[in-house]
This record gives sequence, structure tokens and C-alpha cells, in this order.
Amino acid sequence: MRAWWREISGLVIPAVCGGCGTPRTQLCEVCGQALHGRAARRARPVPEPAGLPVVHAAAAYTGSVRAVILAHKERGALGLAAPLGAALAGAVRAAMGYVDGQGGPVLLVPVPSAPGAVRARGHDAARRIALAAAAELRRTGPAARVLPVLRQRRRMADQAGLTARERLANVAGALEVRAGGARLLAGGRAVIVDDLMTTGATLVEAARALSAARGTDPRVAVSARAAVVAVPPLSFEINRN
Repeated sequence: MRAWWREISGLVIPAVCGGCGTPRTQLCEVCGQALHGRAARRARPVPEPAGLPVVHAAAAYTGSVRAVILAHKERGALGLAAPLGAALAGAVRAAMGYVDGQGGPVLLVPVPSAPGAVRARGHDAARRIALAAAAELRRTGPAARVLPVLRQRRRMADQAGLTARERLANVAGALEVRAGGARLLAGGRAVIVDDLMTTGATLVEAARALSAARGTDPRVAVSARAAVVAVPPLSFEINRN
């Protein structure tokens, strides 16, 4: 019901930019450029946890980009999924290193949100953005689809306020591939996707869970790559030199 009302209200309530509040637009040109106006880049959190897949990100998690992500995730601005998906698609292209679909279909595997968080928000933000990214990839060439094969096998504590080490301990062993998921992953190249990377702990655990699936089906190709919309500014390699 909550998600339904958000969809309808977006049609009747005048929109404002999710990044800066400019009226009569969901995303103004300036904030759109901040979100997906430049090429995605390699990103590494500081410190970088062991087992982190190669991560590419579209933008820095600051200013209007941060506001857009929070507006979509926490305040139900569902129309922002399309531009967020376009930004994620750019990061996926950079992560895979091609744009023409060579090497099999791209399988976008979203990091699963906690069921309680999905109920509270009325939608699954990471999955919604992943679907928009897959549509954008298909529009521009590469075969792509979303495979929500990861699930939480146990409850995790809220990550807010935890240190990098505490986050790694919190998520260790928390994810698994759903029954039959390994079969779905076979024949393509999996890319872990999310809206945001902070310490990288969740991406480490997602990569571990996908690698474990390879043990049940040798056809599973684990690319050890991830793509996200945004990261803290100092995570970009260009800012580390």
C-alpha cells in the first residue's frame, strides 16, 4: 500500500529535485551531472578489506549525490531510480570493461536489503536501481538482467556507527545464494551491485557468498567485480595518490 501511494503521489504532487530542491523537476541538470556526468572510476575504501572485489563507482557520496540516494531510499522518491540506474549502469560498464555484450550476459546481483528495512521503506532500493540499470544496459547494447539470488541467512545489526572491523564481523557469513541460484548464475558474468559502498564489508560478504555458489555448480562464473552508484570521496583511487 505504501509503495502504491508513493507511485501515485509522484504523479499528482509537484516534483522537486532530489538533489537540491529545485522545483518542477525530479532531478535538475546540475545534480544529474554530479550523479552520472563523468566516467565511473575504480574505488577502494580506506582501509581496504581483504576479499573485496574490484569496485567501480559512478560518483562521490557527497552533496547532491548523497541527497538523491537518500531521497530515493529513505523518502520514497521512486522516480529517481531511473537516473540512479543510469549511473549504476555506467559503473557496471566500467567494471566489466566492455559495452557491447561480449563474453556473455551481464548478471546484476543486488546486495539484499534487510526484510525489515524493505517493509519500513516500502520498497527495495538496491533492487529497484539494479532493474533500472539493467534496462539502461540493454538499451545501449549489453545483454543484462537482474538476479536477486542473494539473501540474508541471519539477522545483522544496524551497520551505522560500526567501525570497519566491526562491520566485517557483523556481516561475516550473513549472506547466501538462494536454492537454485547457482543454476541461474551459470552462463553469465555476475556483477554485485548496490547504491553505496562505505567500508566495503557487505561487498566482501556478497563476493564470498557468490564464490561459495561456484562450489555447487562449476559453471558459475564469479567475476569478482562490483559496481555501485556512490562511494565516500576518498575511496576513489584518483584521490589516494
